[in-house]
Amino acid sequence: MSLSFKSYYNLLADHIRPQRGRFTLLATLLFGSIGLRIFAPQIMRKFIDSALAGEALQTLTWTALAFISIALIQQVVAIGVTYLGENVAWTATNALRAELAEHALHLDMKFHNDHSPGELIERIDGDVTELATFFSQFALNLIANGLLLIGILIALFIEDWRAGLAFTIYSFLTIFILGKVKDIAVPHQKARREAEAQYYGFIEEQLNGTEDIRSSGAVSFSIRELFRHQSVILGHNRKAHFKRWIIENAMGLALTAGTILAIVSGYWLFTLSLITIGTVYLFVHYIALLEEPFWAMTHEIESFQTIGACVERLTEFKALKREVKNEAGLEIKSHPLDLKFDNVTFSYNGNDSVLSRLSLDLKTGSVLGLLGRTGSGKTTIGRLIFRLYDINNGSIKINNVNIKDLQLDSLRKNIAIVTQDVQLFKASIRENLTFFDRTISDEKIISTLEELELGDWYKNLPNGLDTELETGSKSLSAGEAQLLAFTRVFLKNPGLVILDEASSRLDPATEQKLEHAIDKLLKGRTAIIIAHKLDTIKRADDILILERGNVLEYGNRKGLAENTNSRFYQLLQTGLEEVLA
Repeated sequence: MSLSFKSYYNLLADHIRPQRGRFTLLATLLFGSIGLRIFAPQIMRKFIDSALAGEALQTLTWTALAFISIALIQQVVAIGVTYLGENVAWTATNALRAELAEHALHLDMKFHNDHSPGELIERIDGDVTELATFFSQFALNLIANGLLLIGILIALFIEDWRAGLAFTIYSFLTIFILGKVKDIAVPHQKARREAEAQYYGFIEEQLNGTEDIRSSGAVSFSIRELFRHQSVILGHNRKAHFKRWIIENAMGLALTAGTILAIVSGYWLFTLSLITIGTVYLFVHYIALLEEPFWAMTHEIESFQTIGACVERLTEFKALKREVKNEAGLEIKSHPLDLKFDNVTFSYNGNDSVLSRLSLDLKTGSVLGLLGRTGSGKTTIGRLIFRLYDINNGSIKINNVNIKDLQLDSLRKNIAIVTQDVQLFKASIRENLTFFDRTISDEKIISTLEELELGDWYKNLPNGLDTELETGSKSLSAGEAQLLAFTRVFLKNPGLVILDEASSRLDPATEQKLEHAIDKLLKGRTAIIIAHKLDTIKRADDILILERGNVLEYGNRKGLAENTNSRFYQLLQTGLEEVLA
């Protein structure tokens, strides 16, 4: 894939535009730095010719001081260029990181099922870091050396048109060669970056499963897989380095030819008495300067191989579109909600059949008890209500409006789910409870904690709501984490609540607290309770039993409990936990 500079710039264009002032100053300093580098040898030529001509010591002294002053100014300007270049590039790429992270969070669940968190971290952070380095160092050097090359050729034309023409032809041939070979390593670098993303995804997966890996004796397998991933990366690295070796040697041959050309042309012009000794020095110095842009371009083009792969991957990532979206739909304005499934069919990948022609009608303020074996489709129903996935056929309606016609944010704000696995963040209690919503007051949070019998727990916190939690619920018991999840729901005040086996792993004392919380939560709300335990099902108005995505039984709880031929009656007799485990 041949990548233009525009491809690189397009990724950061929106984040560079707000920095126009600094960008303009950067360009000014860059032009100034190039001008000083080209002008400095002119002063040295004057010094040499003046010395050979036997001019006064005072003239030579002032010429030398002028040369030293320009050299010092050039260093100051170079520092300014480096500082501004780094500042502009890292400001832009940090904004790009935020943009990509937000983009990833809005992509469909199917995308996240296919890509591990480690892989996304490598793409959003690793690739963008390479891009930041490119814009702060490589691109800046490439532009600076390109301008230096043009300036040197102009200066050579001014001195002698024959020398200027010869080195212009030479420069164009060298740049042509570089253009032909610049992209030869991009496919291998892209493959290496993809392999590294897989590698980091594997490490993240193995670290999360450390306990299971050790207990099942799979450590040796993990190590073998680690070496396999590293060998894949090594293979791509070798191919990429070989292609880079081709680029470096091509450039080396071109520069050798340039050196021979400089020696021959300088000698020829001097023997014809067309130039002075000072001009010979000027030629030699300019030729040395001319080599610098070419070597720099070679190294930057080598860097293009890595950067090109990153740009490709980031461009592909930004181009991904989510299928589930609706920002301009209707808003939900009334509570509690009613919910209706009408002949809903759903499959995750087109081959499996998770739900088949499912219909249910959940009236406002009523509670549905949802039962079924593992894999029967219970949790999928919750995902479909949230529109984490779109159904294949049928319709899902809330308040008699198809959820596809509802504003997505409004839909998700008005529905809440509590699962047995509570996700807590490495942040304060306040931020964990409000999901970083600063409009919720501390007074409301504290009153909700007290309502859920967490008042004593809150009073014992060392820093109140500012107390920091560790990732993964390490600083809380399972019961406390679960009650905090209920607090989140109360603060959100949804019209529909889904309890997905929320009390399945709690001790009796904590479960009793949770039962009180559930009683309060269900008041004035519509609810779906996914459970293995009879205690939570007794709140249900209706019962729906799923079997491999199909409705096995659906009806009024009391009616089914009294019907000796119903499946629900049999479950009550044999023990719900044992039958549905």
